[in-house]
Amino acid sequence: MKSLFMSAVGVFLFVGTTLGQIEGINGGPVNVPTEGIIDGVYIQEHIPTKRMIPYTNVREADAIWSRRVWQYIDLREKINHPLYYPLDDITPLEWVRNSSRWSLWTIIRQHVMNADLRVFSPFNPISYGLGAWDGDQLKYPIDPEQGMNFFTDTAFREVMTTYLGRLGPQSDIPLVDDYGDNIIITLPDGSQTFEYEPRDTTWFQSSDIVQYRLKEDWFLDKQRSVLDQRIIAIAPVRYKVSLDANGNKTIAGLQEMFWLYFPHCRFVFNNYFVYNDRNDAQWMSFDDLFWKRRFNSVIYKESNVHDREIETYRSGLDALHESDKIKNEIRNIEHDIWSF
Repeated sequence: MKSLFMSAVGVFLFVGTTLGQIEGINGGPVNVPTEGIIDGVYIQEHIPTKRMIPYTNVREADAIWSRRVWQYIDLREKINHPLYYPLDDITPLEWVRNSSRWSLWTIIRQHVMNADLRVFSPFNPISYGLGAWDGDQLKYPIDPEQGMNFFTDTAFREVMTTYLGRLGPQSDIPLVDDYGDNIIITLPDGSQTFEYEPRDTTWFQSSDIVQYRLKEDWFLDKQRSVLDQRIIAIAPVRYKVSLDANGNKTIAGLQEMFWLYFPHCRFVFNNYFVYNDRNDAQWMSFDDLFWKRRFNSVIYKESNVHDREIETYRSGLDALHESDKIKNEIRNIEHDIWSF
């Protein structure tokens, strides 16, 4: 009886310790919802606690051939659904997320707000989107104050709100003080005006993300005799929506929201589950998914003398054929090495 009691105490201590370790790593969903409770047969601790496998070091002298390509992952394709689902729901009061696993956007949003991932604006933030579009060049980082994040740094929160959501029109209802009088503020130029209620924000959810764009390098490493690839940066993409005079929404194209440096993302993606539709006991991490290329993507640009995208000289089905042509050229490079 004593040994049975000690075993039960050991199980509860182990569960509580593991829960604390897992929460300390990333705060993502685990199957230990409450201390002493396991939602399953065993604790799913491998993914939430595993260490990231570093890239193999590559010297410049060992890269005898390389090609930079830009690809997009269309989340409407079935093979890419593990990146898209499960959907979250952001209400004015709370952020409702799945209890067992998160979509890639949910993970990115969570860690951008926690300042674990560094955001790079696709345009100069000073120009408010009206200047040059630098896209994936990672030139304009948006950082909070040291040791602060979205919730504690007011200036960082105001900037990131424009990247994580859509601001509504300015309210025309003035704020009042405790005596019922309108609150008056003084502007930098010395003029005075009423203080209005803050603008409503519509936050972007998982359902709003339609693509992920990748910037990556393919190269031949003569030291290992392999054709390898490295993702350099990743960007979530949503529809660009415009409103007419009647308030009707019209899709006006695609919008890169921001870019993330992928080697930094790996430390986060490494500890979150990806759904496996064939075996619930063999869920991989998001880092594993990208490492093993368990997604379908389409090349929309390759390094070229014109620095142009495929859609500037091909359209429709011809653009897809051009993308496949580039992929086959890369495969043939590897094939030709081993052909004598």
